[in-house]
Amino acid sequence: MVAVGSVGCTVAGRMLGIVELFAVGVAMIALVVGSAVYVRLVRYSITAIRQLHPARVHAGVASRVDLTVRNVGQRSSPVLSARDPFDRGRRWARFSLAPLAPNESARAAYRLPTDRRGIFVLGPLEMVLTDPFGLANASAEVAGATTLTVYPRVFSIRAMPDTQGPDPNSGVGHPIALSQSGEDFYALREYQTGDDLRRVHWPSTARLDELMIRQDDMPWQGRASVLVDLRRGIHSEDSLEQTLEAAASIVSASIRRRALVRLVTTDGTDTGYGAGRAHLELILERLAGAKTHQDIRLPAMLTSLRRAGAGGSLAVVTTARIGNPDLDAVVRLRGRYGSVVLVVFDRTDRTDRSGGRGPKLPPKPLPAVGPVVRVTADQSFPAVWDQIVGTLVGAGTGARR
Repeated sequence: MVAVGSVGCTVAGRMLGIVELFAVGVAMIALVVGSAVYVRLVRYSITAIRQLHPARVHAGVASRVDLTVRNVGQRSSPVLSARDPFDRGRRWARFSLAPLAPNESARAAYRLPTDRRGIFVLGPLEMVLTDPFGLANASAEVAGATTLTVYPRVFSIRAMPDTQGPDPNSGVGHPIALSQSGEDFYALREYQTGDDLRRVHWPSTARLDELMIRQDDMPWQGRASVLVDLRRGIHSEDSLEQTLEAAASIVSASIRRRALVRLVTTDGTDTGYGAGRAHLELILERLAGAKTHQDIRLPAMLTSLRRAGAGGSLAVVTTARIGNPDLDAVVRLRGRYGSVVLVVFDRTDRTDRSGGRGPKLPPKPLPAVGPVVRVTADQSFPAVWDQIVGTLVGAGTGARR
């Protein structure tokens, strides 16, 4: 704007013969050129280290950035401003940096927004040099990008009941030894206090940077599968978050019970069965980055849940917009799983057509699909889930019929 104004003043002063106006235009041009030359000639050498504490959090839990800036040059640095973009520039952290003597450091800390789940990119961090008149600036990248993962909120709820059935992995109440000598290798798992260190599988330990133990017994844990419906046609923005929070809560409860857990989503994600903290973080990261997708037929995604070796308990998390053909496909899974729990979010206010002033209509009816955790606008998911699942456990329906 100053450059355009200087050209205008110069032309007007020349055409009108006003020497003062012409001089002002020339001075403005010189100021713009001088500012550009200043930011190109001033040299500084700054390095920065950014640390996230922690880099993975649940929604609503605070995450802090600790930033250390150091002048590694031979002379004092000029006045700089730092800017750190968050979520691809939708938000910014900005602060000024006073001149630093050679080898002098400065520290700063700020909090990141974690009110919604997702995988967010922080950075790259830039130092910006501006001339004294604020007409020109030059930036330099001093720290790369860092990723903040915000998991969905997790509620403390009951775990799905263990079941027994023809599949030996579906879940029993005690360990099953494959052999007296323990020579039959079954799987790898994380080290737990008290494990025999002679069972450490060193190649996997080196690859994963975590102690892994050879498991020579058939796992006694129950199996729990969670199917999350991510089809765009059945979700609103709120229902998607509620669905992911419910799935994360069910998975976390099953992991706490030391069950083998599997996450399947309608966009093709299938984590396979696993247990332990590493598997839980894998599932939570998938849920953190989950998005809706174009509609496909839900029964097509249920094929993998019917294959041999599934068994155990199954939770299907969806909304009240699910169609009856999809519900019928869920019903058919009851022959393969010891227990199938349908979680339906129905939080839309169903009112009559009198401008919303009349009484609310009853919730949309659902076919008889077995235990249904139906969450309406005046109910919370943890309360309804604990009520329904508690009834199942109390009635002994965890045993397969």
